[in-house]
Amino acid sequence: MSTFLESDRIAPEAERQVFGEAERLAASGRYLEAIDRAVEQIRRQRDATLESRLVQWRSAAFADLDKSQPRPEWPPYAEDPRPGVGGLYEITPDQLNLQTLAGGILHHGHVLVRGLFSVEEAERYAAGIDRAMAARDAALGGHATDEEAAWYTPYPHPEGTELGKSREWVESSGAVWTADSPRNLFNLIELFERKRIVSLIAEYLGERPALSMGKSTLRRVAASLNHTDWHQDGAFLGADVRSMNVWVALTPCGVDASGLDVVPRRIPRILETGTHGAYFPWSVGHGLAEISAEGTPITTPEFQAGDALLFDHLFLHRTGLPPGRTKDRWAIESWFFAPSSYPVQQGPLVI
Repeated sequence: MSTFLESDRIAPEAERQVFGEAERLAASGRYLEAIDRAVEQIRRQRDATLESRLVQWRSAAFADLDKSQPRPEWPPYAEDPRPGVGGLYEITPDQLNLQTLAGGILHHGHVLVRGLFSVEEAERYAAGIDRAMAARDAALGGHATDEEAAWYTPYPHPEGTELGKSREWVESSGAVWTADSPRNLFNLIELFERKRIVSLIAEYLGERPALSMGKSTLRRVAASLNHTDWHQDGAFLGADVRSMNVWVALTPCGVDASGLDVVPRRIPRILETGTHGAYFPWSVGHGLAEISAEGTPITTPEFQAGDALLFDHLFLHRTGLPPGRTKDRWAIESWFFAPSSYPVQQGPLVI
């Protein structure tokens, strides 16, 4: 069986048949079926054009999802997996299931999964980020090759939309949207599928999840970054969404490279922004972060390559800037939402 680390060859005639069938399905508005056929083809043989079209079909397919029948009771009930114990809630990949995920999120605000990706998987994906950023530079210079287009093809957001206006800001901060790198997006979804992350998040949300174009990013954070601030993503997304973020460190961080500072407890509301010494109008001041911690120590986890932190839109965190940092940090964040409460301005992708 092939994975995102490998490719199998098939006959050109078969390639054209599958590619053509996917195109016909998409042309007739049957996007969910077109996605399945395109994924089947790409698993056999990579094709930059098909990978790029697959991103657009994932976007178009959102209209076909049933958004009228959410889980009647949500969030799912889960007991506290570690009652009476504060701080980081750490588990291993084999311990990750609906009860540990829901229990960790609803009682501790997070779940830290050590070694969700292998070191090899993390290193390969970090290299994919470098290829995406190099391809972006080539595209901006007007000399990108077809192969580079597989690693960077900006999704055609309409001018004037929130996403259309914010790409430049995102890229200036050392990031590329995952959806703007068709090959990285395909590789990541394949990896999440193999590790049962997609099915687990679907079980938690109670619906087939959609991935956010505007919140899912490939990051290479420079050691020279010198300012950050606390925030809850719900301040941008709203309090009533059903969300799950999978943040994965692709290189060691938290000591020699920037990591995350976190308040490792459940905060059940959106906090006031722009006060208590906040640097930005949308951020939470450090004074309020300390108050909200309610005696739980603010923590800077030390991440190894492949460690993942799962949390939702209420989790209070910031980019950590350890004083001795000398290295850049590679990481990805992937935000999933339930279609019934999707913040549509974030650009949904069906997975």
